[in-house]
Amino acid sequence: MASVKWGFEEISAHKRPKLLRALLAEFLGIFMLNLFGCIAATCGDPAVISIAFGFEVFMIISALGHVSGSHINPAVTVGFLVSGQVTLVRAVLYVVVQCVGAVAGTACMKAFLPESEHGELCHLYLDPSISVLRGVFIECSVTFLLMLTVLGVSDENKSESKFSAALTVGLVVVLGNLSAIKFTGASMNPGRYFGSAVIAGSWENHWVYWAGPLLGAIAASLLYVHLFRAPPRSRENEQGHDL
Repeated sequence: MASVKWGFEEISAHKRPKLLRALLAEFLGIFMLNLFGCIAATCGDPAVISIAFGFEVFMIISALGHVSGSHINPAVTVGFLVSGQVTLVRAVLYVVVQCVGAVAGTACMKAFLPESEHGELCHLYLDPSISVLRGVFIECSVTFLLMLTVLGVSDENKSESKFSAALTVGLVVVLGNLSAIKFTGASMNPGRYFGSAVIAGSWENHWVYWAGPLLGAIAASLLYVHLFRAPPRSRENEQGHDL
């Protein structure tokens, strides 16, 4: 595990405006994710739901990634904290605004749509055939895949285009949803789930949707940092790449 950086300097007067912009971007990103994702979920078609969430993530990263990194997911934020890429102060603030933004997004979905279209307000439940431990394992697995991909495409030692990085993460979200939506609803995102749980007023197996994604993100971060991180590029290679 990388050494944790406290990051108290980020709330100093000099750096505070940049941090506030990042927090607003995280709030807006997960707000849109819950609002439009939950609206898409009312159709009930797993394929449509999976594609909708994937496209949303692609759009949000493309539009706001340069501002905050577009974590829009407490598990991803914790993964970046473990890998030493964000400070503790920033991570805590990100998680708070992500949860608040998710609640606001689902609340707006409830307000915009007629009651007959609310469904479960995008709240997720374990399939009756799945035990809570299996639910944790499934959420852990799909979030592990997501976090590993996020770390791979955001590795500062790799020269990947921003467009392909956003598209790759969006496609992994689609894959995760298609793989697990039947069994757990494929949250992969404790914040997104929290927003729906608050508005729906349902807390059944809530801990599963935090424990699974957080464990998966932490495991992926430790594995990537210690085994898979790309080696630093030499100055000669960087110059050659620029030519």
